[in-house]
Amino acid sequence: MTDSKDSDEVPSAGTSTSLAAAEETEKVSSELYDLIGVKGKASDSRSTVTECPGRDREKYFQILHPWSFYPASPNDLDKAMEQLKENLPEHGWKIVEYGPDTSKNKNINLTADHDEKKFGVNIVQMAKNDPPKLSLSVVSGCYKIPDGEKIQRF
Repeated sequence: MTDSKDSDEVPSAGTSTSLAAAEETEKVSSELYDLIGVKGKASDSRSTVTECPGRDREKYFQILHPWSFYPASPNDLDKAMEQLKENLPEHGWKIVEYGPDTSKNKNINLTADHDEKKFGVNIVQMAKNDPPKLSLSVVSGCYKIPDGEKIQRF
């Protein structure tokens, strides 16, 4: 995610407990799943709490939710990625990077930010995997823990 002030700075996502922030992050992942638009299944993975770069780890945190999408038919992998590329901008996401990575498999990478919701996503199309999949990493902006609360790390 980028912020207009400094492209390396993670934007503030407001104040929240880590559990509520994780629920919100998984809700965003669910919305992304709906945008894929092809039959398949998602991996069963949970969010994790990470540190905000350059901020007090006792007061600030981010949520990371990595998960995978496996299309019912391997032939639908390209369609799934195309659907995301088309549908993300219509739902408030700004695609900031799209194209093959530098790996020997030349996996297609899509990175998008949702400035209003303060989330970013990186999607890697792993066509050469067995089975083929989309690997998604949803990350929140930096949350501040409410006064008197402690960050639950999970």
